[in-house]
Amino acid sequence: MKEIKAIIKAYDEADKASLGLALATVVRVEGSSYRRTGARMLILDNGIWVGGISGGCLEGDALKRAQLAIRKSTPTLITYDTTDDDPYQIGVGLGCNGVIDVLLTPLNVEDKNNPVEVLKRCVEASRETHILITITKLSGDWRGVGEGEVIKYVNAQSLNILKDSLAIQELNKAVAEQVSVGHSAPYYLELEDGRKLGCFIEILPPEVSMILMGHQYDVYPLSRLIKEMGWRLTIVAELQKINPHIIMIADEVVAPANFEDIFIDNYTAIIIMAHDYKTDKNNLPKALATVAPYIGMLGPRVRSEKIWRELAEEGRISSTENMDRIHAPVGLDIGAVTPEEIALSLIAEVKAALSGRDGTFLRLRTTVIHNR
Repeated sequence: MKEIKAIIKAYDEADKASLGLALATVVRVEGSSYRRTGARMLILDNGIWVGGISGGCLEGDALKRAQLAIRKSTPTLITYDTTDDDPYQIGVGLGCNGVIDVLLTPLNVEDKNNPVEVLKRCVEASRETHILITITKLSGDWRGVGEGEVIKYVNAQSLNILKDSLAIQELNKAVAEQVSVGHSAPYYLELEDGRKLGCFIEILPPEVSMILMGHQYDVYPLSRLIKEMGWRLTIVAELQKINPHIIMIADEVVAPANFEDIFIDNYTAIIIMAHDYKTDKNNLPKALATVAPYIGMLGPRVRSEKIWRELAEEGRISSTENMDRIHAPVGLDIGAVTPEEIALSLIAEVKAALSGRDGTFLRLRTTVIHNR
């Protein structure tokens, strides 16, 4: 989401009267690649770009091809094959061993449904998972839809632009499948009359929301790292107790009495870190009453276990229910000592937990790193 916001900002600030713009989107990855599907790059025909589609090895070539696409006002699908031994192939010798499809879409700034405008509406909308369908390739007569267009999917009626009941039915089934597994993927359809449609079904979740229940000095390095990740930050503490620098970083500061007013969803992590036993003890039942899938407690294990035990004895929480959501001590075992290192450990665990990973060394992983 951070990259998308940077692209939107650059798009809004660009001199659209004198500059041509295009959006590069990774719509298919086969094998290994530094960036995955959904990676984007806004390209201006003066040579400036924002975002990225690789680790820096493909951007220069994509820039040249995007400038050509802008002049022709025609979307272009480019395939980069980093497994090819052809010395003329861009990306050869990188060792990535992947095939990457990048869609270059010239942007009509007068069109309020161009891809960046669609992304802008998604970002401005309430916290929800958006489904975008980008048309990457068409063969035959598809009235009403063109390559490079982005359809914001809400339900099957969103696909009526295809003007073909079978195509709508099949694509709707494909969207449901990707929603069920929770990740994006390309999709290809060939009809009996010979027409073909290629598209990229993208599952675009909201940014991670971090809620820090505390105001001590270690909130500051953690807050900075949270914003560097592009996540949303809410501080729960009395305003007069918070360092002014932290207030400037946070998206929202909420008094403890108003905790229930905070919007909390399945992409929310709550960190209990007041460094006051009584406050942390009272905050744990509040956190458990939400749907947040991750609840972290700063401090040693014995302290957390004492809090759980006392709350269970008082009948304020169940001794076993929801324990899978509680991470205490919070963070990954990286040998963290300083507040900055602890912040790194904590952020890494939140990311791992929300991604369904265990945070182990990648060299010990026996399966592929990313879904394919």
